[in-house]
Amino acid sequence: MHAIINKENVRLSNPEIRLEQGTSENLIFSINWDGDFCQHQLTNNSKDPVKVREVVLFSGNLPDEDIPFYGEGFQQNGQRGGTLRRPEDIGFVPDRKEYKLPQVANRLTVYSLVVLSPINRTHTLMAFTSCNRFSGEFRFSEKVYEVVMDTEGLWLAPGEKWCFEEFMIACGDSKTGLLNRLAERIEMNHPRLIFPETPTGWCSWYHYGPDITEEDVIRNLDIISKEIPGLKYIQIDDGYQPFMGDWLEPGSKFPHGMRWLCDQIRQRGFEPAIWVAPFIAEGDSKVFREHPDWFLTGKDGKPITAGEVSYEGWRCTPWYVLDGTHIEVQQHFTKIFSRMREDWGCSYFKLDASFWGAIQFCKHADPSATRIEAYRRGMQAILRGSGNAFILGCNAPVWGSLGLIHGNRATNDIMRYWEKFKSVALELFHRNWQNNRLWINDPDCIILNNIAGSNLSPDEFSFHIAMIQASGGMILSGDNVTALNPSQLEILRRLLPPVNQAAHFLDDNYNVGIQDFKDHQILFCFNYDEKAKSFEFDLPKPVSIKDYWSGEDLGIFKTTFRTDNISAHGAMVFYLEFLG
Repeated sequence: MHAIINKENVRLSNPEIRLEQGTSENLIFSINWDGDFCQHQLTNNSKDPVKVREVVLFSGNLPDEDIPFYGEGFQQNGQRGGTLRRPEDIGFVPDRKEYKLPQVANRLTVYSLVVLSPINRTHTLMAFTSCNRFSGEFRFSEKVYEVVMDTEGLWLAPGEKWCFEEFMIACGDSKTGLLNRLAERIEMNHPRLIFPETPTGWCSWYHYGPDITEEDVIRNLDIISKEIPGLKYIQIDDGYQPFMGDWLEPGSKFPHGMRWLCDQIRQRGFEPAIWVAPFIAEGDSKVFREHPDWFLTGKDGKPITAGEVSYEGWRCTPWYVLDGTHIEVQQHFTKIFSRMREDWGCSYFKLDASFWGAIQFCKHADPSATRIEAYRRGMQAILRGSGNAFILGCNAPVWGSLGLIHGNRATNDIMRYWEKFKSVALELFHRNWQNNRLWINDPDCIILNNIAGSNLSPDEFSFHIAMIQASGGMILSGDNVTALNPSQLEILRRLLPPVNQAAHFLDDNYNVGIQDFKDHQILFCFNYDEKAKSFEFDLPKPVSIKDYWSGEDLGIFKTTFRTDNISAHGAMVFYLEFLG
């Protein structure tokens, strides 16, 4: 078997420089290969500047067949799958729709990473192993593909040289093996921010939303301290601020102030965590009224609303976007997070709406900066202020966040209906390889009870619980814990502490996953279908098998294991202990 695209094919293609202004006559393009990795440089040897829209690093022909694939999104919610001719959105909020990222007509576009998995052939992985300045794209039609570096129409001055992001192409029979190789290379280019633990905690958003009050936090904290003290971080998720953007101002629902509430949390033995959307502000905010010059502008030089060029946001719109290249904005970010860390005592920051720090079609204070640089400079300023606190990225540019965060949301928001449970699981499992390699994955909150308007079945909750366990990542409760019954509280206890090991899957449909440990395995069987399903698979060695949740002994199995009638929308988890 052979790959449809391999390194030899790629090396034969010629780059194409697409200009908006100027001529390419004296532009020098160089490529340096090192095994499966290569680095590109573009130098302007002319006396005149040129405006470069994009650079096609590689291109080639595709065979006349429909090819299964996985493609990463620019932002958290933009993953795509299916086949090249029949692509499917995995996330709920695609790059090309709500986020308005420009894409060439009749071309499938994905970002930073693509894995092609043709039937009866080896996998081909193509990816960028760095993201310091530019964003990489992969474009496919029925007949051709292009690997593109988005240079955003920036000017390349006379004598100036651009070093593009490192590119990787590799082929193999194991998709997991290829992704592990990619993770190793990314770790070299963007050393991971290490945090000493995988966080656990409680999040206010999925029950209270922006209506959370000081009293709600205290009531939940009292139950957590008695019943589930393993939930270490108490996360106030929006609602504490008077306006989006005024993160240090007192809100009416928190009359004692955030420092007082954080003190209450710490006095009970827990750590305060807080939600912040640092790159955005609403028009009535103090920061926007007093510092309009801090915000990204349009062609007329006036602050531009997010909705004019991208997704407008989900509440308190219109949003305006702070410019991460502006020196005073960077100082502002450092001040906010230093105050929250040193004065309030927050030791965990969930940074939401982070994509907007890398928004397109806007003018920056530094006209030579790309949107990736704008985002990364803003994030570096946040890191300077946050000290040793945990940084969680959310709704962020995925590759743009490499090396800048401790944890990353791997999915869209969880909601209490089956289709969202299913979608979130698939979004997550496509990114399981990133856990404890690029960052700690956040599978979003575990929710265990129905509320008004939801009607989830016990089997669907079992699927959701198993998904959280299979992530190997963070564990955050998203319920009003004062309303949880004893069995639901026990489920939370059973999930703690996190296993810190993401499941790898035996199939491309994410039905059967395994977490590997020294003397045992945890086996997951997920049924996404509308009817009951059985699973059977080979065992590498004799094992003793138990039901993971109940502890029921299912016996000793030597060569194969079969489990029958896993309910529609359900899942089962098994503990496999090696014998001999």
